[in-house]
Amino acid sequence: MADVGKTPFIKELASSDKKLRDKATNSLTLFLRAKTDLTNLELLKLWKGLFFCFYHSDRPLTQQALARTLSYNLVPTLPSTTVHKFLRAFWTTIGRDFHSIDRLRLDKYLFLIRCYVGVGFEVFLKQNQQSKSRNGAEEGVAAGGAGGKRKREEDLNSSKKGGKKRKGKGQQQQQQQQQTDSKPQELTQEEEEKEQGVDKEKWGPLESYLAILEDGPLCPLNFDPDQPAANEAEDYIPMPHGPDGLRYHVLDIWVDELEKVLEFEEITDEETGTTVRKPVGDVPKELLLRPLERLRKESPYKPVRMRAAEALEDERLVEWGWKERRKVDSDSDDDEEDDDDDDEDAEWGGFGDD
Repeated sequence: MADVGKTPFIKELASSDKKLRDKATNSLTLFLRAKTDLTNLELLKLWKGLFFCFYHSDRPLTQQALARTLSYNLVPTLPSTTVHKFLRAFWTTIGRDFHSIDRLRLDKYLFLIRCYVGVGFEVFLKQNQQSKSRNGAEEGVAAGGAGGKRKREEDLNSSKKGGKKRKGKGQQQQQQQQQTDSKPQELTQEEEEKEQGVDKEKWGPLESYLAILEDGPLCPLNFDPDQPAANEAEDYIPMPHGPDGLRYHVLDIWVDELEKVLEFEEITDEETGTTVRKPVGDVPKELLLRPLERLRKESPYKPVRMRAAEALEDERLVEWGWKERRKVDSDSDDDEEDDDDDDEDAEWGGFGDD
C-alpha cells in the first residue's frame, strides 16, 4: 500500500476516455471489496492518490463524472467493514488539503464534497429505510401465512372436539376475558422491545457516520488542544477540524442533500387549502439535525453560529414539521441590531491613547 497512489487504475480514473475510466472504477471497486481489512493509514494513502487524481482531471463533464463515480457508484458497493473508514479517510483528506485548492479548481472539489454528503445520506438513511421496509413486508407475509395455517388447524381441532365436551357459558366468557386482558400486554411489550432493538440497529451506522462529520468538518472547534496525536501502532489518525470554508459549504448543502433522499407525501390543509410536503416513514430528524444544533450552540465563532442558525431556519424544515417558524417582532429586531453593534464595539475598541 505504500505506492498505492502510483497504481495504474488511480491514473486511469482521471482519463477523459470513458472506457478507461469505467475500467479503473471496476478495478478500484474490486480492490476495495477484496481488501476488507484496510487500515486508516492505508485508506489515507489511497485517498491521497485519489485527491491528486481528481486535482488533475480536466473538462467539466469529466470532473462531474469522476466525482459521481468516486461517490455514488463506489461507496454503496463497499463492505460494511470498510465504508466508515473510507468515508473518514475522505473527510480527513479534504480537511487537510482544503487550503491547497486554488480558486480555479475549487468548484469541482465543492461538487465532490456535495456528492459525498449526498451519498452518505443515501447509504445510511435511504437504503436503510428501504431494506427495513422490505424486511418488514416479508415478515408480515410470513406471519400472515403462518397465522392463517394456525387458525385453520385450531378450527379443525375445535370442530372435532365440539361434540365431546362443552364448557359452561360463564366459564367460557371468563376465559375469553382473561385471554383478551393478557394478550395485548404481552404483544405490547414484545413490540416495544422489538422497536427499541430495530431503532438501535437501524440508525447505528448513521450515527457513526454523523460522528465522523462532527469530529471533522462540523466540529465546533478549529483547534482542539486535547486531541490525541497520531498513533500508527493503534491505527489512529486525528481528523482536522474544519476549516471554516469547508464547514460553511457543508452547512449550505445539508438540507439540499437531505431533500434528495427523503420520500414525501403531499398533505392539504383543510383550513388554509395549502399543500405541504411531509417526509414519509421513520426519519430520525433529531439525529440528522444534531451536528447543526451543536454548531449553533457550541461554536465559539459568531459567523459559524449564525450560519448554522440560518441552516436550521430553512423553510423546508418548517414545511416538513421538523422546526417551527421563529416569530420575531420589530422591537426585538431593533434590540438584536443594538446587541450586534455592542458586540462589534466590544470586539474592537480602537487604539488607546497610552
